[in-house]
Amino acid sequence: MNDFYSYLTDEFGVSREAAELVSQTENDLRDYFGCADETAAYNQLKVLNAMRRSRLSDSHFLFASGYGYNDAGRDALESVYADAFGTEAALVRPQLISGTHALTCALFGCLRPGDELLSPVGKPYDTLEAVIGIRPRSGSLAEYGIVYKQVELNEDGSVDFEGVARGITKKTKMATIQRSKGYAWRPSLTVRQIEELISFIKNIDPNIICLVDNCYGEFAEKSESSCADLLAGSLIKNPGGGLAPCGGYVAGKKEFVELAADRLTSPGLSYEVGPTLGMTRTLLQGFFLAPQIVGSAMKCAALAAGAFEKLGYETLPKPSDARSDIVQAIKLLTPERALAFCKGIQSAAPVDSFATPLPAPMPGYDSEIIMASGSFTQGSSIELSADAPMKEPYIVYMQGGLTFAHAKAGVANAADSVMKVK
Repeated sequence: MNDFYSYLTDEFGVSREAAELVSQTENDLRDYFGCADETAAYNQLKVLNAMRRSRLSDSHFLFASGYGYNDAGRDALESVYADAFGTEAALVRPQLISGTHALTCALFGCLRPGDELLSPVGKPYDTLEAVIGIRPRSGSLAEYGIVYKQVELNEDGSVDFEGVARGITKKTKMATIQRSKGYAWRPSLTVRQIEELISFIKNIDPNIICLVDNCYGEFAEKSESSCADLLAGSLIKNPGGGLAPCGGYVAGKKEFVELAADRLTSPGLSYEVGPTLGMTRTLLQGFFLAPQIVGSAMKCAALAAGAFEKLGYETLPKPSDARSDIVQAIKLLTPERALAFCKGIQSAAPVDSFATPLPAPMPGYDSEIIMASGSFTQGSSIELSADAPMKEPYIVYMQGGLTFAHAKAGVANAADSVMKVK
């Protein structure tokens, strides 16, 4: 073991067995780590060029308040996002509090009573269930007369194109495509798979609006799903680079982004209001750092997969699989192991390392959730974190890692914690 892993055993109390396990896994994955670094470097150039083309200046970092009229920093921020993501327009606002909120604005902005919403990739993430009306809730799309349908994925996680074709009707107004696996045991969708699906849908009806839930996927590959009509996500995930204190984005075709903006503010005000309150420097700097931060998170996910596969657990993706998001799923099979994993991640955190994560009810979820997140920003999942629904087969979902060194410490600590469970 090198000095890093020796320090883990001497100062962090990680067992020598766990430290050697992670050290060996790191050596095994050198080729994958090189690919992740190359993707990060490529995406860094994309973001850099977007900032150069937007003529970013320190004048864009000034404080804007009140209505936020003529907020030049906000306009520059949104120009940079649109350019880097290859879209016509973007809405990037601290007033969007989460990815779910950004998706909700896109859904309510584009859909009208009598329209149909189709999910061609199975059930969406838990927090959207109440928004859509899968789980009854006042104010849902269902209450406004918007019909929801879904087509399940094939057993291997691929799209059931025949089922999608059957599911599309004359009333289908929008298709919502979730890139990441969420709390499902399936491969996350690659950009290529998403673009193939969108092309298939558009060939049936070019007027169907295709919305991609991009959460956890930004900068994981060298391109985004720019053929989508709309992309939506959270700034406290990948694109915030660990610096964004809050916020979300909707990017895509200008007409649809404007509809989402109308929903966030009000019709007629749209893009023109919403102060950035002096956050533009932080949001832009976070976006500048995001490709490198995402690269660290991708390596962290592969490292966890490799270490826990050596311990005999099923992982998704597998260590050297091509990845399209930062989420690593590990099937731990018992509640005790899920608890131990999350405690291991938490105790290696820079913030609240002394806290003990416990299962608890969470808004928007149908079971108790245990969450480990010793993060500088509450709920930030680009920082090293882990969570698990407390139900069989007790799959833990790990993501994030602002630095690879911290990620290695977290994975080693989690492995050590699980190894001690009988």
